[in-house]
Amino acid sequence: MLNIQNNTFLTKEQIKEKAGSIFTKTSAPSTSTKYSHISTERIIDDMTLLGWGVIDCKQVRARKGVGFQKHLIVFRNNDLIIEGKDGDNVYPQILLTNSHDGKNAFTFTAGLFRMVCENGLVVSDKNFEDMKIRHMGYNFETLQETIKSMVEKLPLTIDSMNKFKQIELNQDMALDFAKKALEVRFNEDEVKNITIDLNELLSPTRPEDKGSDLWSVYNVVQEKLTHGMFNYSYGTRTRKARKIKNFQQDMKLNSELYKLALEYTN
Repeated sequence: MLNIQNNTFLTKEQIKEKAGSIFTKTSAPSTSTKYSHISTERIIDDMTLLGWGVIDCKQVRARKGVGFQKHLIVFRNNDLIIEGKDGDNVYPQILLTNSHDGKNAFTFTAGLFRMVCENGLVVSDKNFEDMKIRHMGYNFETLQETIKSMVEKLPLTIDSMNKFKQIELNQDMALDFAKKALEVRFNEDEVKNITIDLNELLSPTRPEDKGSDLWSVYNVVQEKLTHGMFNYSYGTRTRKARKIKNFQQDMKLNSELYKLALEYTN
């Protein structure tokens, strides 16, 4: 989902090339008179004032309502970093989704960007429920309070990450995690009809991810499922999994995988 290739934030020209709907000046004709149009560009400007720049952005492919469709913006503040004792550092992210068709409020979701593998994780638990701002009555103070609330909860993210690292999974537990993770990526019928080598799914792609702790296992499986870094058999045919490109599917998968990992901390 995240495409962190540069050390600098995207310019508005670069953002527009990737997701032009962000800059739509009016709402869709189908919206009601009660709907107050607020361009996502304004949120970008306000987030900049709060120290958050745009790292990546995407929009849903649309045949109808082009320019008003749902889009995603990933913000990062370079002054905020969670430093791991083992050098496994992560940057907190704020993911914003919005649309200009009246179907979505501004929704803010917490995320993490892991430096080791340049991979994005979506934080999802009761302490990090999505925060929404309605299009009616939006102001800078409301945004400021929303972001402040999310930043204040960052120590909880550090606690979760450290807890993941302290929990060791035996082989059976790791295989169980991989199996349940597959059920997040594939639907019930697909799981019944495909064959996957779970050991391959658990095999790390880099030395930094070697380990049997929950954090390592979680990151290995998450990266392989989102980036399609595994093969599976369907009948007599072997196929390579596809990388998830739809950001809505990506966020949902990430969110469910985080919840799954939390189950192993209880």
